[in-house]
Amino acid sequence: QVHLVESGGGLVQAGGSLRLSCAASGLTFSTYAMGWFRQPPGKERQFVARISRSGRIPTYADSVRRRFSISRDNAKNTVYLQMVNLKPEDTAVYFCAAGGEGGGTYSNDFEYWGQGTQVTVSS
Repeated sequence: QVHLVESGGGLVQAGGSLRLSCAASGLTFSTYAMGWFRQPPGKERQFVARISRSGRIPTYADSVRRRFSISRDNAKNTVYLQMVNLKPEDTAVYFCAAGGEGGGTYSNDFEYWGQGTQVTVSS
């Protein structure tokens, strides 16, 4: 059974930083691309970032480019999302997901999902 467990969320002031982690089990981690999505209050889930199986190819949403950085450690079956210069509009539940290498940024490009971790950015 596949499990993706996010951690690292919390409350932070605007301009602050957080690092999210997602620990994966029950799958061959290195054969999956990994992604981060978020769902702001009252809005649909939206793509944040994804990273290739090797970790060499990151992709970002325009809204987070140059502020967020995705990385992975295949030896630890973990993907990370480093977030700096956080803004109130970054407030959302953040989800990690595992999917194919096709490069897609839509929810249906990903097969497995975590339960999410709340990030709240105060102004």
